Amino acid sequence: MTLTKQNIESLLALCQDGNRMAQLEVYNRYQKAMYNTAFRIVKNTAEAEDVMQESFITAFSKLDSFKGTATFGSWLKRIVINNSIVQYRKSQRFVDISEENLKEESDMCLDGVAEDYTNVRSQQLMSCMEGLHENYKNILSLHFIEGYDYEEICEILEISYANCRTLISRAKESLRKKLVIA
Repeated sequence: MTLTKQNIESLLALCQDGNRMAQLEVYNRYQKAMYNTAFRIVKNTAEAEDVMQESFITAFSKLDSFKGTATFGSWLKRIVINNSIVQYRKSQRFVDISEENLKEESDMCLDGVAEDYTNVRSQQLMSCMEGLHENYKNILSLHFIEGYDYEEICEILEISYANCRTLISRAKESLRKKLVIA
């Protein structure tokens, strides 16, 4: 049987034995989803790639701590999310604003009438989400953008089901208030 047809459990067993081909297969299966998750948090292509790579290295080195109580994908995603949050916090210490970006922003404000209304509305929504508390922003991203249900979010963030529902409800209400103001 080829590596591509093997189930994840047998691939992970091979990965624990140091099989590079098995690691490559696991990487190929999960890298797109993990990159997208990292990118939604860090908002930078290069940083998202770095976070993804570091997360795979961490996962392969700590594979013996994977107990199998959750799916491998959710366990890996939790590593990616944690690493992304750490990277995001590091990058928030310094904010670079170039003169070109300032000019582009002012030009966009003047020429914004020609933009598609849906695009403007989605940009407004994303902008308002950026203004939310970090916990609210992350939980809404996992739920609405990543498409996770409450149980998966509970596993990823290691919170109770009741806490997850409360956080999502409060985050939605906070977002509604920001949208009304905007």
